[in-house]
Amino acid sequence: MVSVVGGEMSESMAVRCPDCGREHQYAAPVYPCPCGTPVAAPLNHRAAPTSVTHRTWDEDWVTVRCGGCGRADQWPHPELGCSCGTVLRVPVAGAVQPPGPDRADPAEPPASLRATFRPVTIRTARDAVTAVALYLRWLGYRDIRRADQRQPSGIGLAARGVLAQVDPSVRPASPRDIECLWLTAMTESTDCVYFSLAGYASDARDRADGLGVSLFVLDLTGTPQPVNGAATELVATGSEA
Repeated sequence: MVSVVGGEMSESMAVRCPDCGREHQYAAPVYPCPCGTPVAAPLNHRAAPTSVTHRTWDEDWVTVRCGGCGRADQWPHPELGCSCGTVLRVPVAGAVQPPGPDRADPAEPPASLRATFRPVTIRTARDAVTAVALYLRWLGYRDIRRADQRQPSGIGLAARGVLAQVDPSVRPASPRDIECLWLTAMTESTDCVYFSLAGYASDARDRADGLGVSLFVLDLTGTPQPVNGAATELVATGSEA
């Protein structure tokens, strides 16, 4: 994974598809740092894009350092979909080692001082994971990564102090889905949060309330909405990790 410094403006560059030869004008997406500064990964004009044939967490995310406060965070690696069907990974500039464990991140702002969450539109399952990762970071969680243990459905994300389940399926989450997440979190002595695109069965909400699992519903704008008391409290207080 690379680390780069993000500026306030997202530069654009010409990107040529290696499969069909089509040329596209591309600008990297801009994401909000918790300090409020817009951050975008600087693009490498001298390197050629590569076709995405398989995915790994390290290749899908890039560490970008905010030009305003110096904070280093992980954001989705710039990608472009060509009309021929190829997904292109756009190269970024300034590759250096990510900050080591001895370099502490700046303290998270209190919940009342957090900037407004800026969502990403959900079109694919990967977009849903990206939206949740951004939301967890907005809540104050750090070191977000793919979870080591797989759940029966969806995709797991882990961070300091929390295990999150992203369920992009078209069926409402069941009590079993909630219980599996809770049991996995119990073995790791951490809190857990469930994000569902299709909502929850009524008995699943009851089970989550009994277990203290925070439930959120994802809409297609990428904005998670709390649907139980635990989730509402999490939004109000933010991460304590």
